Amino acid sequence: MNSTDRIPLYQMVQEYIRDLITSQVLKVGDRIPTEKELMERFGVSKITVVNALSGLVNERIITRVPGKGTFVSDHEYEIPTTSPKSAVKHINKNSEESRTRLIGLIMPSIYDYFTIRLVHGIQQALNENDYRFVIYLSEGNIEKEKEAIQTCSKIGVEGLLIFPVDEELFNEEILSMKFAGFPFVLIDRYLPGVETHYIASDGRLGANMAVNYLWELGHREIAICSDSPIQTVTVQERIDGYMSAFKEKGSLINPAHIVTGFEIGSLERAETHPLYRYIQNRMATAYITLNGSLGVKIYQMARQAGLKVPEDISIISFDDPTSIIEGYSTFTHVKQFERDMGYRAAYTLLEVIHSDDGEHGKYIKTLVEPELVIGETTGKNVSSPT
Repeated sequence: MNSTDRIPLYQMVQEYIRDLITSQVLKVGDRIPTEKELMERFGVSKITVVNALSGLVNERIITRVPGKGTFVSDHEYEIPTTSPKSAVKHINKNSEESRTRLIGLIMPSIYDYFTIRLVHGIQQALNENDYRFVIYLSEGNIEKEKEAIQTCSKIGVEGLLIFPVDEELFNEEILSMKFAGFPFVLIDRYLPGVETHYIASDGRLGANMAVNYLWELGHREIAICSDSPIQTVTVQERIDGYMSAFKEKGSLINPAHIVTGFEIGSLERAETHPLYRYIQNRMATAYITLNGSLGVKIYQMARQAGLKVPEDISIISFDDPTSIIEGYSTFTHVKQFERDMGYRAAYTLLEVIHSDDGEHGKYIKTLVEPELVIGETTGKNVSSPT
């Protein structure tokens, strides 16, 4: 076996850049190869390159200049940093006197049912352990997410719970925390290719369960809908679960039934929305929505189109929006146990903070098994021969 076979890919990228510097091919102030060039040279993904460069930044071998590129550092000059690594220096895991007993929670918003219940679970776990927490909202913006991490570092939080923005451009602050050994746990989403502590609901299984139940009711034209502004890991996993359910049944997947990339504002002029026409024309007999709020909106659009739920169409949502639908005691939904997820995420973080293993310990990865709760928004497809 060649010795390079045992070297992680990101380390190979790092060694290449170090060799360029030590051999004087690159000198102080010189620009290093671009991410694209490194990806092509080593045949690796963007995240591998970002991972490698973040490590070199932390070692102060290279430095990033926003809008200009990445350059060889002057090793005698201390590069200022607002990375959470600086927070690590102030936290001695063996010293109770140095503890702030403060946790940072960073998430896109707290406006939906899922996140509200998630926060309640986090609050309960931290209260039980005499910890406080501060919440920062990223509003789905990766730059605001970075700023929130930096602010948490400045105020001296002991660890972070992050419901991350999921984009092609990964948050380098998260990678910096990983290299610095700073305690954090990702919630609901993870960064592909990056080993971290995280907890999430099994979205593939949830979507698979929803399709299987609707299939038993005789539905074959089943749509899956997402109004997420970006194609997050969570969204993609649920769509993967949806598609795998059809493949297991030997059924063709209709691309027209994967409805994403749209927004629904006010329903005052709902009839002008493409989704309204989709519903009105009975393109599908059943809908799986990737959040409770969207399930409610599809229910309301169906009513405006003169359709009855579940007589004409069935709806299954991820998360339970029952409380705002009059006349329904239960909305059929994929229960993700979000309160429990928040509770377990907080406890995982506290375990990491108090662990002697530090950054060298094993990563705790938890997938919560969802449950399909049968309610009043699903029924048999009367037009089905079954």
